[in-house]
Amino acid sequence: MIANRITVGDERTIIENMLDRNREALIETVRGLSDVDARRRLVTSLTTPISLIKHAAAAERIWFQRFWAGLDESECEGYSRRDEGTFVVADGESLSDVIAEFESASRRSREIASRFDLDDVKHNPREGTVSMRWTLLAMIEEFARHAGHGDILREQIVSVR
Repeated sequence: MIANRITVGDERTIIENMLDRNREALIETVRGLSDVDARRRLVTSLTTPISLIKHAAAAERIWFQRFWAGLDESECEGYSRRDEGTFVVADGESLSDVIAEFESASRRSREIASRFDLDDVKHNPREGTVSMRWTLLAMIEEFARHAGHGDILREQIVSVR
């Protein structure tokens, strides 16, 4: 179920609601898929429905836990070397495990983001100086794009059943 649609209010409320809506839209792309279907590779990359969720959890950890909170890898719940730009899902991980991981990482991101003002900035080696506003908007873009990927993959999976 997609979060309540908030179309008015202060900037932060609207941005955070849109991010939550895109998080939930990404999860909706895998709801009802079996673990087998969620792992089906329909494109040449490692992109599968389950790997999109795994990648999103990693993005949450990288941007909010590692970058904004400054946590060491060992302090990041669920962090692994696979977080660094991969879509790899371990054989023993179920779709429900990966969804739970993403939801947990998202909760932690919300808590970390709440400690910062939208105009607070930090230097990122790849992006330069970024604000919390930029980070939240970048996550909206990231999850919206991947929800679109997930919609297409789901459509392909369901049509060949």
